Amino acid sequence: MSSQPIHGGRLNAAARHWQIPLCEWLDLSTGINPNSWPVPVVPPDVWQRLPEDDDGLREAIRTWADLPAGAEGLPVAGSQAAIQALPRLRRPCRVGVPTIGYEEHKHCWAAAGHKLVTFTTDTLEQLLDQLDIVIWIQPNNPTGEVVSTERLLQWHERLASRGGWLIVDEAFVSGTTDSLASRTDLEGLVVLRSVGKFFGLAGIRAGAVLARPELCEQLNTALGPWCLSGPTRYIMSRALMDKPWQEAMARSLAVSSARLRDLLDSQGMPASNGTLLFRYVRHAQASKIAEALARQGILIRLFPHHPAVRFGLPGDEAHWQRLTLALGSALVQNLKTSF
Repeated sequence: MSSQPIHGGRLNAAARHWQIPLCEWLDLSTGINPNSWPVPVVPPDVWQRLPEDDDGLREAIRTWADLPAGAEGLPVAGSQAAIQALPRLRRPCRVGVPTIGYEEHKHCWAAAGHKLVTFTTDTLEQLLDQLDIVIWIQPNNPTGEVVSTERLLQWHERLASRGGWLIVDEAFVSGTTDSLASRTDLEGLVVLRSVGKFFGLAGIRAGAVLARPELCEQLNTALGPWCLSGPTRYIMSRALMDKPWQEAMARSLAVSSARLRDLLDSQGMPASNGTLLFRYVRHAQASKIAEALARQGILIRLFPHHPAVRFGLPGDEAHWQRLTLALGSALVQNLKTSF
């Protein structure tokens, strides 16, 4: 697995390929909140001084995630930083990864010399006792699948009894009640959280690892000093403490996600699944759908091997109307006969 996984975004490449100016694109490919938390002015001294660990960020993470007394919250440069570093904390072993899921998990564990075993939620029960580590994405990216807390804890119990880990990537969990953060005092349970998606702040590269203190300390040592910049720490701590904004945004995103589901349904698309921030549609003509929209300057995420497409949320009414018209046009001109 030497090649790097492909992600959403890549808007510059799309603009070059389709010869449409960058400013004319509607990017729905990333599943990032288009209405981000309002970033305040960062004081000059935050830019001028080295970051310090005792700036209150860990306390903000504890409150935000509702951590139990026996757990810690380690700030990291996005959950991606933890995904890359965690494989180096274990000797080569057998790691279960979802057949369809965020590809960086597969890439990073394989690159560190671990043996990968792919699973679906239907096949994992038979494989679980052969694995040392299981990685689950809650809700799954890109499929939106959610596993019950009770079932996840059953997986954890079987793994932990043999010194194994359950790693739960909760990059898209904010705004829901599906988090395992409150159970991260359990040995062998690791939860990854992201600030980039729900808060719409992907550019600051901020996230947290929630686990027992010993594991957080191991990971902190592996990452080295100043994992996060001072401005990132400043912005992250204040965003995490803004509960009124978070509560209002969760309600707003629920409405927008339902609207996107209804839009896709009204256009005759197959049933979609998803999260507060995206909808996922499996379709035999996924490549044609993505191409037809790209020709109109709308970028969505294509998964050619599933095959499927993922739609992020438009950010305002003009973008909603643009997507509605473009999707209808694309289906009429290219795809109606294939439904």
